[in-house]
Amino acid sequence: MNDNLTELLENEWYLVRHSGETPEIALHSAIYYLIRAKDGPRLVLSEEQMNWLRQAAVERFSEIILRDLHHVNSGTPIYRGISRSIINYRRFCTFCERQNIDPSRLRQQVAEALIVFLVIELAEVSEAKRLSIINCTYHELQKFAEELGVDLNSGVSDIAAFCLSNQ
Repeated sequence: MNDNLTELLENEWYLVRHSGETPEIALHSAIYYLIRAKDGPRLVLSEEQMNWLRQAAVERFSEIILRDLHHVNSGTPIYRGISRSIINYRRFCTFCERQNIDPSRLRQQVAEALIVFLVIELAEVSEAKRLSIINCTYHELQKFAEELGVDLNSGVSDIAAFCLSNQ
């Protein structure tokens, strides 16, 4: 690759990787700019280059999904809660279907993070340290856990009492 092409790709990779809450949109914007835009460089990207850009989106999805499952983030401005993780995880799965990407590696990480989060939450709320920060219903949590292959009856069966009500 020449230096100009390398710089163009790195710039677009950076925009995708640090795209906020919408990595798939950032990926499509980057590809459009690089390949089709009238004011873009109109490149022909190799599969390796496309995969590099896709991987930036996967890494960003990973970051935003796990961010809200790391209990230490719960008191910070970046924290959005489990409900946001659910939304972002489902967006990720849809993205993977569209891009023919295997989501299993991230699925396992999310499953592990969810279990750790719920164990910490159950312990802290049970000790009456504070009110629960779970911002979804038990039904939503249960469905998410099923998607991840997590059994809520193992170790965190009392978590339902700390979820939002279904009303």
